Amino acid sequence: MDSNLSLSRPESDGEDSSEFTRERVFKAASQGNKSELIGLLDFLLANHKQLTSSDFIDETNGKTALLKALLNIKDGKNEAVEVLLDIADKTGDLKELINSSYTDPCYKGQTALHIAIERRSFEYVKLLVQKGADVQAKANGSFFQHGSKRGFYFGELPLSLAACTNQLETVCFLMENPHRNADVTDRDSQGNTVLHTLVIIADSKAENTEMAAKIYDEILIRHFKLQKHTGVQLELIENHQGLTPLKLAAKLGKIGVSPTHIQRSFMDEEARPLSRKFTEWVYGPVHSSLYDMSSIDTDENNSVLEIIVFGSQIPNRPEMLRIEPLRSLLRDKWERFASKLFLMSFVMYLIYLAIFTTVAFYRKEGEPPFPVENTPADCLRCVGEIISVLGAVRFLYKAITIFWKNPPQKMALFTDGFSEILFFLQAALLLLSAVLYFCGQKEYVGLLVLSLALAWMNVLYFTRGSRQLGMYNVMMQRMILSDLLHFLCVYSVLLFGFSAAVVTLLDDSSKVKNVTLAGGGRAEAESSKCDKPSYHDIRFTTLELFKFTIGMGDLQFTNHVQYKEVFYILLISYITLTYILMLNMLIALMGNTVQKISDQSETIWNLRVKPETHRIRFNLGYLFYRYLEGKAEAGSEIGKVQMAGSEQGRGQEKNQVWRLRSGRVDGWRITGRAVIIWEGTGGLLVNI
Repeated sequence: MDSNLSLSRPESDGEDSSEFTRERVFKAASQGNKSELIGLLDFLLANHKQLTSSDFIDETNGKTALLKALLNIKDGKNEAVEVLLDIADKTGDLKELINSSYTDPCYKGQTALHIAIERRSFEYVKLLVQKGADVQAKANGSFFQHGSKRGFYFGELPLSLAACTNQLETVCFLMENPHRNADVTDRDSQGNTVLHTLVIIADSKAENTEMAAKIYDEILIRHFKLQKHTGVQLELIENHQGLTPLKLAAKLGKIGVSPTHIQRSFMDEEARPLSRKFTEWVYGPVHSSLYDMSSIDTDENNSVLEIIVFGSQIPNRPEMLRIEPLRSLLRDKWERFASKLFLMSFVMYLIYLAIFTTVAFYRKEGEPPFPVENTPADCLRCVGEIISVLGAVRFLYKAITIFWKNPPQKMALFTDGFSEILFFLQAALLLLSAVLYFCGQKEYVGLLVLSLALAWMNVLYFTRGSRQLGMYNVMMQRMILSDLLHFLCVYSVLLFGFSAAVVTLLDDSSKVKNVTLAGGGRAEAESSKCDKPSYHDIRFTTLELFKFTIGMGDLQFTNHVQYKEVFYILLISYITLTYILMLNMLIALMGNTVQKISDQSETIWNLRVKPETHRIRFNLGYLFYRYLEGKAEAGSEIGKVQMAGSEQGRGQEKNQVWRLRSGRVDGWRITGRAVIIWEGTGGLLVNI
């Protein structure tokens, strides 16, 4: 357009047409009134000023006239934008104007390019990039930070903003424009690339998930084709939390995004190395596929599987464990070797428990610590005590390790149970008992007995290896944490309240009786009170009222109550609320809990049993775990033939190195009835 407008302009309302202030320029920019900008260029040249001079910038937030104009685009157009850019070009501050950004803490870093993208004006995006806009400018104000309650997080970069607002055309232009291509590997202040931000903004809505997945794949393919010579793998870039986009999707519980990434398959020959799922053959409704297990399996630390297993706060966690190939991966590991190791752990625990019980039962009487006598029985007892203490140290270390990776929280108890807490208490009580033993305190027996009781309770932990017994244990823990806990909270209030009322009533009647009786009568009453338990003690009264709750109460003491009518009112009210109402409510709620758990049996089974497959790795050690896994696969159908796996499953196809692996697949998981695994021009048929 022709921006060389005439300087001559009729004056109106006594305003000097040759004088331009910030307010006047901002008003013209916001209204898109280019006629109001006539003479601005000559004014700037005559006064040696520019549009980026302090006179034309809002000192409170750093806003320029160009930012003002772009914020007021109407119907995709604001004629003042071209005029301002032309003026800045002639005054020599074009790039400074285009790349000027907000300075206030809220919108800090936002440039004209950000605003043009946010206003979905592709024409102005192209114009700004052509004029020299910085495609790597970062809007890092508080409004754009992840977790901001009143804001929008898009990853700070213009490319991320275009991707998160579903502007595929703008994304492609920023990546492939002839002026300056956007660096897709660039990260924001939190270390997130554009792929990370797409994972974050995706929600549970199918439309949103489909949009994010489409742009995600498009960016991945275009970057792979443009930067093929660099060998940079975009999906392997980690943020400041050490998470790749795939791991971040698992961490956030993005149930819609995770299957899209894990099961991604490209038909384009050039983009095929980016696929994570490869269909080997299809026969009618049956097909077989290879899955790229890099970043998913436990071959590396902080894998997707590890994140889901130990992430008790992850939303949609049960559903994510049912996603292929996670479901098949966990099932295969459990069936091949983890179930056997779990059974071995159960047998070893029973042996330990037998030793612990024997040592506790045949403990010596007297003042501890006891010297070790030179007799076979005493030597065996000493060995049993050492084994019991060493086992407690092992359980304590294991519990602390689990707590470190997955701190116990309220919601985690409902999904994972509280078995680890019981093991921790068992070990802590036994070790504390050992300390008291060596300090010569007889009280060590009490802690020893409590630890022994918990040790037998922890046998139920191993019931998760059996579906039926495991479900029974799950029901018990769910009832304890929900129904029974709520019942005890309400019941404790009623029990203490009615106990206090009964004690007060008995105290008043006793005082009256003591005043009216003679000295002999008082002595008789006092001797009677010494002969039998007194209801004046709130602890004794609480115990007696508890007996009424379970139908074992004693009404004989009511003969000594002065206000029997009041006492009967209290007693009937208490029995009605606790024995009749609350106990029946508890039974009904427990029945409802059983019904819910029965409907979710497969989900609970996955949450309790299958994670044990992964935890065994940390209990046994990585090298021993991999050895057992290899031995298990060597004895399976897979191990009967030599198999080829991809050593560079995500690398370029021409640089892929295929190696023979005996009895295992390194980096790949096979699902289906049969697959053809290719090595060069040959192949091997494996039935599984």
